[in-house]
Amino acid sequence: MKRVFRSGVAVAALIGLAGSAYAADIARRVQKPVAPAPYVAPVYNWSGLYAGVYGGGGWGTAEISGTPGTGSFDVSGGLVGGILGYNWQAGPWVYGLETDIGWSGIKDSAACGGLSCSVKNSWLGTTRARLGYATDRIMPYITGGAAYGEVKAEASGLGGASSTRAGWTLGGGMEFALNGPWTAKVEYLYADLGSFNCGVSCGVAAGSGDVSFRTHIVRAGLNYRF
Repeated sequence: MKRVFRSGVAVAALIGLAGSAYAADIARRVQKPVAPAPYVAPVYNWSGLYAGVYGGGGWGTAEISGTPGTGSFDVSGGLVGGILGYNWQAGPWVYGLETDIGWSGIKDSAACGGLSCSVKNSWLGTTRARLGYATDRIMPYITGGAAYGEVKAEASGLGGASSTRAGWTLGGGMEFALNGPWTAKVEYLYADLGSFNCGVSCGVAAGSGDVSFRTHIVRAGLNYRF
């Protein structure tokens, strides 16, 4: 009788162990897998040095005062050049300094007292501060600072005069981060290079013949960030 009892206890113990193992195995098999954490792309950072190129066009007004029959007249032409700048980012705000210089073909001519007078901007540069607000890979910005360039005035048959002028510029734009280190931008600037005296070189009396130059610029640029 004891032997039968012990055999029963042993069988029950084996059954219990087997049941526990089976239940644990089922629990392991029905446990849902833990989903991996979703990938979150790092927020784009605009800080650092960059260089690039730009191209576009400008239109505006030039004036040779004191010359009969002129006053102000329209000027227009193309622009192409290079850019160098640096950005500092703090939160969404991007602070920057940028300088550019390039060829300018903004010019035109008008009748003046039986002659043909012309004003041409042969090169143009700016040095500006920028303030942008970055929403990841897109950054609208405002910008302003100094503008400088050569302005040349001529009167047909009388020669002319040129002067390197310094003035101011103000504008804004939108910059977009592309793949890798590249960014692209579109920009508007208003530039005023002030005036200089052309005098007898423009066929007017000495002390008159002030030449002024103002232009609106729309251009696109491509930058490489280092």
